[in-house]
Amino acid sequence: MSGWTAEELDRIDHTDELELASQRRDGTLRDPVTMWVVRDGDDLYVRSMHGRAGKWFRGTQVRDAGHIRSGGVDRDVSFVVDDGKALNDRIDKAYTSKYGRYGANIVGGVVNPDSRAATIRLVPTA
Repeated sequence: MSGWTAEELDRIDHTDELELASQRRDGTLRDPVTMWVVRDGDDLYVRSMHGRAGKWFRGTQVRDAGHIRSGGVDRDVSFVVDDGKALNDRIDKAYTSKYGRYGANIVGGVVNPDSRAATIRLVPTA
């Protein structure tokens, strides 16, 4: 079990965007960034368009903790970098399926080798 309820997964999966705020070293939250989110089974994933060099991605690695808001769901989460090939193939398909209406050039921002290396699983902590 992932820690997400079925209702939370459905609500987040049916929204286009997620707000993510990572924790600073002192435990306070950074300003949230808006991003796309996809579901794979009972897990939720986000990716950095700028790969591991992206500012918000680097922020998630400071404490591996933060907060997300999407589809009326507010949860504290931990960030788990998850970049296995089989998983990333599924995440590529999920992004293409969910956001393909924006066109290949736009979806390509999160379906590329750098972004694949910055795939984060969102794990609820509270």
